[in-house]
Amino acid sequence: RRHTSARWTAAFTGFAPGFAYLAAPGNPLQVPRREAPRPRVPAGSVGLAGEFSGIYPRASPGGWQLIGRTGAPLWDSSREQPALILPAAVVRFKEA
Repeated sequence: RRHTSARWTAAFTGFAPGFAYLAAPGNPLQVPRREAPRPRVPAGSVGLAGEFSGIYPRASPGGWQLIGRTGAPLWDSSREQPALILPAAVVRFKEA
């Protein structure tokens, strides 16, 4: 509930094409990264690490704590703007 009630803003992008680090002012969540990264996190996985939330745009290794999934295409090189979430974009998560 704390994650879905927060108003997340893309602070910056990196790690992988289409991966946005999402921050929420006043966010009470401080979640430690995993001690060892997973060898493969499925595309669309929603995770938390430190004060950030993020969505893995493609399958990749990762050490964030996973809390859900989305089917939204975060990176599509055939679009005029390949990244779905750009810096300063506002993201709201919904429980499915």
